[in-house]
Amino acid sequence: MSAEVPICSEIETDCGRLYRTGVLRQIMSSTVSKGYVFQMEMMVRARALGYSVGEVPITFVDRLYGESKLGANEIVSYASGVWTLFTTV
Repeated sequence: MSAEVPICSEIETDCGRLYRTGVLRQIMSSTVSKGYVFQMEMMVRARALGYSVGEVPITFVDRLYGESKLGANEIVSYASGVWTLFTTV
């Protein structure tokens, strides 16, 4: 692993995140979100606890088969989860 680890400057979902085991346990003990907002809650809780999170950029490849599971219900659920997250953490 490189000595330089990029620091998260924005809350995004287009990267892999690296958590130390102890930090992950601490964050998971208070994480309540499910679905797409889960990743964002993990980042927000880590930052609120004063941790930095290393990120490894990844490249998504367009799917060849099947369809996205992201529909209107998931979008509404995500928006609601984000609102709850930012008003409670």
